Amino acid sequence: MLPRTYDAQNCSLARTLEIVGERWTLLILRDAFLGFRRFDDLQERLDVSRTVLAGRLARLVDEGLLTRERYQERPDRYDYTLTQKGLDLWPALNALRAWGDRYETPHGMPREFVHEQCGSAIEAVAFCPHCQTTVGPEDVLSGQGPGYRGSIPAVDGRYPKTPLLTPVGRASS
Repeated sequence: MLPRTYDAQNCSLARTLEIVGERWTLLILRDAFLGFRRFDDLQERLDVSRTVLAGRLARLVDEGLLTRERYQERPDRYDYTLTQKGLDLWPALNALRAWGDRYETPHGMPREFVHEQCGSAIEAVAFCPHCQTTVGPEDVLSGQGPGYRGSIPAVDGRYPKTPLLTPVGRASS
């Protein structure tokens, strides 16, 4: 497991993986997007131990990705629903799903995802809202953002940007 403090590493991906990077967590989130909200339904679908499921659900609630609402008393039973923070993971889960459909399902995708309005299959893409176009990794620059804490000095409040896929140590021209 990655350390929970990032004094030496300021990385959004590492911090995100601390919350959602465990296998059962991603599958719980998948099922939440598919409409499964109750503990027993999740436990049956995932075939995960009740202890593991309870721990993962508690963590997702603590992190603000799910809410827990009682729907029955004696015994207490709860619905787990996605919050806005949880819903905001949709593009990431959809991208993982699309990658799995392409590379890990030799007999075809196990589930189709289509745009409700037109019925077209959806894709997982990076999109530039300014240019209204999809963007591949060869067209993306990456550089330090406002939360960067490192030794590279900013010039006029901006940090240099490097193309993705550029070998480390080679500057862009």
